[in-house]
Amino acid sequence: MDGFSLIDVPFSKNFFPFTLTRSVADIRCGILTIREKWHHYLSKHVASERMIAVPANVLPDPALVTSLLNGDAVKFENCIQLKELTDILRLHPEEMKNDYWMITSGRSSIPVSSTNSISGSDIFIEAGAVVEHCHLNATDGPVYIGKDALVMEGCMIRGPFALGEKAVVKMGTKIYGATSAGPHSVLGGEIKNSIVFGYSNKSHDGFLGDSVIGEWCNIGGGSSNSNIKNSAGEVRLWNPFTRTHLNAGLKCGLMMGDYSRAAINTSFNTGTIVGACCHVFGNGFTPAYLPSFSWGYNSEVYDFEKAIEHISRWKQLKGGQLTSQETDNLKLIFDQQKELL
Repeated sequence: MDGFSLIDVPFSKNFFPFTLTRSVADIRCGILTIREKWHHYLSKHVASERMIAVPANVLPDPALVTSLLNGDAVKFENCIQLKELTDILRLHPEEMKNDYWMITSGRSSIPVSSTNSISGSDIFIEAGAVVEHCHLNATDGPVYIGKDALVMEGCMIRGPFALGEKAVVKMGTKIYGATSAGPHSVLGGEIKNSIVFGYSNKSHDGFLGDSVIGEWCNIGGGSSNSNIKNSAGEVRLWNPFTRTHLNAGLKCGLMMGDYSRAAINTSFNTGTIVGACCHVFGNGFTPAYLPSFSWGYNSEVYDFEKAIEHISRWKQLKGGQLTSQETDNLKLIFDQQKELL
């Protein structure tokens, strides 16, 4: 972004496990990541002649961008921003609507096939996407289907909902808003108020609710998460960096870091935190916290070389390749995890 620089915030560790592998700016909240939002807004403006530093957790809007370009003094602490992990889901529904209007402004959707049952009018389908024999309900929020995406027959989708480029929703899937999935993701089963960053699979029957899933993850068939305690009490999320619990309100599901995978029929506890590169399997409910590079539930450590081999295979399934930079970063996380235990 010419003239703009997104600076990671000092409290980026508040967003564990997602900032293990990315800047705060690359967290998806709404349809887009924070960085993608800034790109969209700034593409309509002439590049600034001076460098403007913006905290990476600040969510842009037209008024803020205009003020910055005009050289106005801006108090970023008064702007809408992510401050802690639960803000990703708290701000998600409104950000989905804001992103939808920004992405679709001045553009036309391809025609919605007559095989579909439609409620509401805020439905936008990008070129190359296929949506047939589904019910799309945009009464409570917009529905956005990305380029070359596929929504198979029998799906029931209630907005706000967004599906990224070349992502897939499998037959008979039930999706409640506010839910968004990044590019090359695969969705199935029952999903509610969740974010999938991209390149991840929640492909089969089972419930995913009030959850955030990182990139290159896979959730095995029949797996479900709890999103409310049986006592209807406060859900608390553990952060190994701050050594504190974050109060998450009455509903919070699964927070899964990049490159992690769960075996079939995994039962995730309410407010479960899964670090990066975990192989999740075991008997009964998962622990409330699984450190990065966990091998199962029983505090075993995922062998690093084996983990890299497995991640490489998973990336190849979607035409990706594990880069040397990713490998180096994962080694840093692996070594750091020893200090956190």
